[in-house]
Amino acid sequence: MNLSSKIYIAGHRGMVGSAIQRNLEQHGYKNIIGKTSAELDLRNQQAVENFFEEEKPEYVFLAAAKVGGINANNIYRADFIYENLIIECNIIHAAYKYKVKKLLFLGSSCIYPKLAPQPLREEYLLSSELEDTNEPYAIAKIAGIKLCESYKKQYGCNFISAMPTNLYGPNDNYNLQNSHVLPALMRKFHEAKENNSSYVEVWGSGTPMREFMHVDDMADASIFLMKNYDGDQFFNIGVGTDITIKGLAELMQQITDYKGEIKFDLSKPDGTPKKLLDVSRLQKLGWKHKYNLEVGIKMVYEDFKKKIGIKVL
Repeated sequence: MNLSSKIYIAGHRGMVGSAIQRNLEQHGYKNIIGKTSAELDLRNQQAVENFFEEEKPEYVFLAAAKVGGINANNIYRADFIYENLIIECNIIHAAYKYKVKKLLFLGSSCIYPKLAPQPLREEYLLSSELEDTNEPYAIAKIAGIKLCESYKKQYGCNFISAMPTNLYGPNDNYNLQNSHVLPALMRKFHEAKENNSSYVEVWGSGTPMREFMHVDDMADASIFLMKNYDGDQFFNIGVGTDITIKGLAELMQQITDYKGEIKFDLSKPDGTPKKLLDVSRLQKLGWKHKYNLEVGIKMVYEDFKKKIGIKVL
């Protein structure tokens, strides 16, 4: 992939896709294609094939997906499995059909079994049952890995996959109904401080452990893999350390300078007890993350406050 290569980022306006685009542009890549959902409905097979036939991208970052937190995953089960399956099927098949040189499919760490040994190694995939609350989404992402593997085996396509851990960063979703835990907590603590609320409510017991990665690190790892790996394995992308939800809430309380109390709503689900990725495979290839969690959250909180100021959430 050189600076003049034609690169298509599916999902370029989302948190992940926009981070990949930022990274590429910072390194001098000029020939980047992105289409909004209004311009190209990725659920429409004919529209996707027409796009690939016309644009003929050489490299594809498949970052488009329907995403949400534990609540959205559990309520909109059919939407999450259908939309994610059809998006990845359409793009991966079109990439094969129109001879894309290389494709990177981005999945999620929720592909792993609920009670798999920790940290989660790539070989634990499909070794036991998934977490029920996000099973439809996880199955769609597992199918994406298997699509890439199958097109590589049958047709020789250079399609690879990577599974990022929980991400946060610019262009995150702060809607409390369907956001992930870190942006939801950031908004809750900020608004509690602004409104002088006596407490912030956190879903669940606070005991589950989660790994969090700044999206700019994830983008850097994705481009590293696109440039440096052509094999048959998929890769975890993460930082290799985790924190309890209670610890995350306390860190968010400190960074937002909120003085009230933290209460845990035990009627809400915890999800998987622990979900830490083993990132040794990626590190052995020569890549490591840059941002620690506190530094990363402080950066994102400054970005969040600017968005609040112009009423963009």
